[in-house]
Amino acid sequence: MIRVPRLVLAAPSSNAGKTSIATGLIAALSARGLTVSPHKVGPDYIDPGYHGLAAGRPGRNLDPWLVGEERVAPLFLRGALHPSPADIAVVEGVMGLFDGAAHPSVDPGFASTAHVARLLDAPVVLVVDAASQAHSVAALVHGFATFDPAIRVGGVVLNRVGSDRHEAILRGALAAAGVTVLGAVRRHDRLHTPSRHLGLIPAAERSAEATTTVRRLGEVVGEGLDLDAVLALARSAPPLAAAPWDPADEVAPGTARPRIAVAGGAAFTFGYVENTELLAAAGAEVVVVDPLREEALPAGTAGLVVGGGFPEVHAAELSANGTLRADVAALAARGGPVAAECAGLLYLARELDGVPMCGVLDVATAMAGRLTLGYREAEAAGPSVLAPAGTRVRGHEFHRTAAVPVAGPAPAWRWGGTAEGFTAGNVHASYLHLNWAGSPALAQRFTAACAATLHTERPEQQHAHR
Repeated sequence: MIRVPRLVLAAPSSNAGKTSIATGLIAALSARGLTVSPHKVGPDYIDPGYHGLAAGRPGRNLDPWLVGEERVAPLFLRGALHPSPADIAVVEGVMGLFDGAAHPSVDPGFASTAHVARLLDAPVVLVVDAASQAHSVAALVHGFATFDPAIRVGGVVLNRVGSDRHEAILRGALAAAGVTVLGAVRRHDRLHTPSRHLGLIPAAERSAEATTTVRRLGEVVGEGLDLDAVLALARSAPPLAAAPWDPADEVAPGTARPRIAVAGGAAFTFGYVENTELLAAAGAEVVVVDPLREEALPAGTAGLVVGGGFPEVHAAELSANGTLRADVAALAARGGPVAAECAGLLYLARELDGVPMCGVLDVATAMAGRLTLGYREAEAAGPSVLAPAGTRVRGHEFHRTAAVPVAGPAPAWRWGGTAEGFTAGNVHASYLHLNWAGSPALAQRFTAACAATLHTERPEQQHAHR
């Protein structure tokens, strides 16, 4: 049994201000000298970036669809105890409290914030956008507090409150309903986080501006919330009967130690912490390469992982770095394993919006008119450096670009009767995002494929890598 003070921030619907309140709360608690473990329900990559900036440690996702119900509590404990034990864990929810995966294979509430709160046995704090309501807030909160007896709504945060009088009316209504108000936050338009076609702009792209916003959010939330009451609620959570997730229990290191480069920087900000942890546990030396700044892959690179992000925003700069594009193409040509997701697929393509990319794949990609979004149940269409044919995985799509063709002669995955993605030699590229914690064998297989290339290179290649 492991005791970790924890709470889940939820809301009646999207756009209630959960991310601002969660990020501000993490920053405010950190400013008190507490070690905070940040978490996010669902597959989103951007919110954990702001959480991590506020906490000074990686934000981790908790998604039963991607990793399985049985791994949610262990992965939570991994984040709460690694790299050091946290004093409190803050979990930001997704959409409305009871909104789950919109997929026909599961119940409507599966992978919802309520689902994760039950798996973590954590109290819930309801963030309510009070901008357009007064006494009605009591009926709203009462409904959410009583809808599911297994969910304990321990308090409410009133967001976007207009005035002292407005706050007094709201507090009076909720007092009569017997619901604890943990704090109220006024409207702060200057704290608005800019967005683009896929949502908020990642913290990594905003650098100093993002740091300033996070600090100011911490000040606002620290002033508006009763942090002592928040801590008391978090400490009321019972011990968890689970063991922390350990990547070393999921994979085994080989005899070789291949160097695997992972794309990072402002263009490639989407990635799950567990993926690189699994690569390292499988024996890889993981190094980060920024395709916007570095002109070559790290010396001795045996394989490359290119995750998601916004290469369409940085297309001109990525294209201008021709030496790195050529190095990536050379790695793929000599059989170096390459795994690419979404933005990675765009980078490996022949072109992106008419601008030359790496040319590893004979594919044209461009911005599309609609957003492709949703959970997917996929099956490996054939053998690849990631998985044997027939391997079943759960992932998600999230993009507003399109590839022509959408799949090659050897597609990566099949779902819903369609083929998607590309496999060619030791290259695997697809729009499907995966958290490898849900399928650890992917990391094992990819690392082994990278290690195998160390034994097949010509002597002059091995010398060049030293």
